[in-house]
Amino acid sequence: MVEKVQKVNVTVAGGYQPQVINLKQGAPAEITFTRTNEQGCLDVVHSQELGFEKQLPLNKAQTVKVSTDKTGEFDFSCGMDMFKGKVVIK
Repeated sequence: MVEKVQKVNVTVAGGYQPQVINLKQGAPAEITFTRTNEQGCLDVVHSQELGFEKQLPLNKAQTVKVSTDKTGEFDFSCGMDMFKGKVVIK
């Protein structure tokens, strides 16, 4: 049985909304980031723990695939690590 892809949309404007993303373990997941604020350091989102780094052009949705093999809490942040969010996999 193929699991349905979990899809989450995150607005990037002075931070991340939502700031905490809850995902189910084992089901494929995609997070789509859309930056609506011109603040410089928000033009990149990255997570060393989840293995992604993505440029976020203004008002253009950018999607990253997230592995949900392991449970836990995994941080992501802007390029300067000033704005942070979290992915929780249960």
